[in-house]
Amino acid sequence: MTAPGRRSSTFTRLLRHGFTDPSAAERLLDGVELAPVRNDPVLLEALGATADPDLALHGLVRLLEAQPDPTARRELLDTLIAAKPLRDRLLGVLGASEALADHLARHAGDWQALVTYEPRDLHRGVAEFEGGLAGATDPVSLRVAYRRCLLSIAARDVCGTIDVAETAAELADLATATLRAALRLAEEAAPEDAALCRLAVIAMGKCGGHELNYVSDVDVIFVGEPAEGIAEADETKALRAATSLASHMMRICSETTVEGTIWPVDANLRPEGRNGPLVRTLSSHVAYYQRWAKTWEFQALLKARPVAGDLALGGEYVAALQPLVWQAAERENFVADVQKMRRRVVENIPVAEVDRQLKLGPGGLRDVEFAVQLLQLVHGRADTSLRSGTTLDALKALAAGGYVGRADAAQLDEAYRFLRSMEHRIQLHRLRRTHLVPEDEADLRRLGRSLGLRNDPVTGLLREWRRHAAVVRRLHEKLFYRPLLDAVAQLAPGETRLRPDAARERLVALGYADPAAALRHLEALASGVTRKAAIQRTLLPVLLGWFADSADPDAGLLNFRKVSDALGKTPWYLRLLRDEGAAAENLARVLSAGRLAPDLLMRAPEAVALLGDGDAGGLAPRGRAQLEQEILAAVRRADGAVQAVTAARGVRRRELFRTAAADIVGSYGTEAQPVEADQGALVDRVGAAVSDLTAATLAGTLRAVVREGWGDTLPTRFAVIGMGRFGGHELGYGSDADVLFVHEPRDGVDEREAADAANKVVAEMRRLLQVPSADPPLIVDADLRPEGKSGPLVRTLKSYAAYYRRWSLTWESHALLRAEFVAGDEDLGRRFTELVDPLRYPAHGLSEEAVREIRRLKARMESERLPRGADPKLHAKLGPGGLSDVEWTVQLMQLRHGHAEPGLRTTRTRQALAAASRAGLISEENAATLDEAWVLATRVRNAVMLVRGRAGDTFPTDPRELAAVGRYLGHGPGHAGDMLDAYRRTARRARAVVEDLFYE
Repeated sequence: MTAPGRRSSTFTRLLRHGFTDPSAAERLLDGVELAPVRNDPVLLEALGATADPDLALHGLVRLLEAQPDPTARRELLDTLIAAKPLRDRLLGVLGASEALADHLARHAGDWQALVTYEPRDLHRGVAEFEGGLAGATDPVSLRVAYRRCLLSIAARDVCGTIDVAETAAELADLATATLRAALRLAEEAAPEDAALCRLAVIAMGKCGGHELNYVSDVDVIFVGEPAEGIAEADETKALRAATSLASHMMRICSETTVEGTIWPVDANLRPEGRNGPLVRTLSSHVAYYQRWAKTWEFQALLKARPVAGDLALGGEYVAALQPLVWQAAERENFVADVQKMRRRVVENIPVAEVDRQLKLGPGGLRDVEFAVQLLQLVHGRADTSLRSGTTLDALKALAAGGYVGRADAAQLDEAYRFLRSMEHRIQLHRLRRTHLVPEDEADLRRLGRSLGLRNDPVTGLLREWRRHAAVVRRLHEKLFYRPLLDAVAQLAPGETRLRPDAARERLVALGYADPAAALRHLEALASGVTRKAAIQRTLLPVLLGWFADSADPDAGLLNFRKVSDALGKTPWYLRLLRDEGAAAENLARVLSAGRLAPDLLMRAPEAVALLGDGDAGGLAPRGRAQLEQEILAAVRRADGAVQAVTAARGVRRRELFRTAAADIVGSYGTEAQPVEADQGALVDRVGAAVSDLTAATLAGTLRAVVREGWGDTLPTRFAVIGMGRFGGHELGYGSDADVLFVHEPRDGVDEREAADAANKVVAEMRRLLQVPSADPPLIVDADLRPEGKSGPLVRTLKSYAAYYRRWSLTWESHALLRAEFVAGDEDLGRRFTELVDPLRYPAHGLSEEAVREIRRLKARMESERLPRGADPKLHAKLGPGGLSDVEWTVQLMQLRHGHAEPGLRTTRTRQALAAASRAGLISEENAATLDEAWVLATRVRNAVMLVRGRAGDTFPTDPRELAAVGRYLGHGPGHAGDMLDAYRRTARRARAVVEDLFYE
């Protein structure tokens, strides 16, 4: 009996070494089996290094008890203490696997299999395993030999001598050797059947992919042919013999004996599944896959590998079916089918198991495997380097080829290895087929320690598991549902990689007007062996098709080359196009839709990031407050007004690009975003975005000018009033900013000093906003001020009040309908709009003379401003049914009824029109007619600016430009005439309403 003091000391040492039941451990250490080494610190250290010291100690005692005599027991102990490699291997296995401890207790001499420690022993292959199984003469002895081989793999695995990928490969090699041994036993039992047939065993799934688990079904397919010399007429007899051999081989591996089972052999991946014949001829296999196979069956064939039987016949099978595998991506709805199959797997997981599933659940092993396999099948048609059946090798090849980002591939590799390690150690414990993370605390502790997590192993394990699962889930969504994949899959077989001999024909067929120039661009972008060129070779076949879906494919390709050259050394650019949702298609649409958006992009190519759907991307317009905050922050950081306004104009350029890109994508539509159905909403979004951007730019410019000349405070309060389309939130891409400037001297400031300051501010703002630069200028137009061009640029609020009281004309009341504060002193701006409200919403409406004056003004404007030679019926602004017709009609209703109808008191045309309809001033039908015409005319003007890069109110005469406008407006190739007819019809209906309402 151990003394109490010593027991206490040992108890503490056992706790320190990781034992959870030190009392039981003390009893075992004090037993007769361990008496010779109970005081040896080496043993305790080695036990403490295992996944479960209690389990390891218990297994060691059982193994010692199983030795046939004291001499054998002493030999085991001496070897264990003297040889660290054996000690680590044997105790490592005993601490990780209760099932292998049971095997050692039954076969007490098998520990000797762990003694050898030589370099050639570290990575055993099929030949070594076949040698280890050679002595098996029946299913029972085969199981014993199999477990002995499995023991050697597990020992190297738990000691870290081989990594998880090497472990999985060795397990697959052991399975191969076992299938061969089982088939040998079956042939020995029925030599007459063996003489009649050739039988090939094809490994599928994880065995075929050299990535097998400790416990797994081994998926196979059988191919049979008559043996050499057997007449073709005896094919049926040969297949019957092959089926008998295959069935016997499966039973040898699968049946339970006194030594348990090896693993089930599953042949359900064969054609027609369990309903089909177990063995088919090669020609029967090929016929089935050519005519009847489903998408998932080709995905399964990715891992097909001959492993046993007639390896030459197995090689013929793989050679015959591989071409079909790499054509599978061309099947209709291929990508969608694979994605649907993955979702169905997740949906079929029992609810109680979803959160514990390492293999099938979200963020599990299958997410990695499906993503990799889908990428292989799509891109592997042209790139043979991707055709590996091993997940991690295929992932490495995908990264090397540029199909997956290096960082993404590294994260997936790390996560997959961790999850597979978890799966291996869970199965190793009892050698049971499971993919569920245990819930028991002791199991989790052993699992965590087996993975090297010794400090709070349970918490550490769960944290690492969730972290890796989250990475897998995120990257699975990113890669598996990548829109570019479906587009690549839909390309014809010869189009997935650019080849010069076929490229010219394809370019001509796609509508490229200058295929020679296009070929030069392709060569410049995709030639070479760099990673950048590899990614371009993947992107370009798809992009060429998207460019071709525009009026000017050549311009799209040229612009893409310019952007790519500008961003060639930027690591995120091609990665964004390859990985980030619809970024590639968005870019293709934007670059081929005209001049404006590409010109804006060329001045700052980094704006490509806006086309993605990640945190840095997004085409949704930003509000005025957000824009103003950014611009004012840039102004504060700048040294001087010039630098400040340059920064403000830079923000304006970027946001103009964002708005134009969103407009193009909404008008053209993409795979991810269909064409915007509500064109009015699209027009409103553009008008509001450009107007908000202009207001924010003016606010920043005003702040910069004031800070430069006067510091924090200007001697006079100053406000900018938006007029025209600016005040109406309806600016187009090329619109000037119509404004009025108003100021009010601060207390104690001389009026002349205040006026001088205000005029200097206005002059400097206008100058800085028009300074030639890479950024588009912002023209500030103050011609709607009192007295027009003859009047002062800026007035005090009192001066405005005096002028409007004495001299205001009808046209000024009309113009003031659009007046809205946009920048500067908000209180002053509010008081200005309150000042002009009685003019634009007169209490007693309009006199007949005023109405006649408005009509005369409109007629004069149209006759003076309509360009000579222009077709009035196609002039979006001044022609019949155009913007002027609709706006003047609505504004006349506002002047007449705005005082009585609050809904009419808005600067926005469409809102005022809707309010007039609600008030019964116009029928719903007529209001809809005017609204449709206004929206269409506005879209025409926006389209002209997007296509030509300069403002215009009429349809272009150049055929390509006209076709591009048509594409923006929803009219396909060859339908420009239909577009013009549609415009005329819409305008004609609107003009009829205007005749009734404006000229009544």
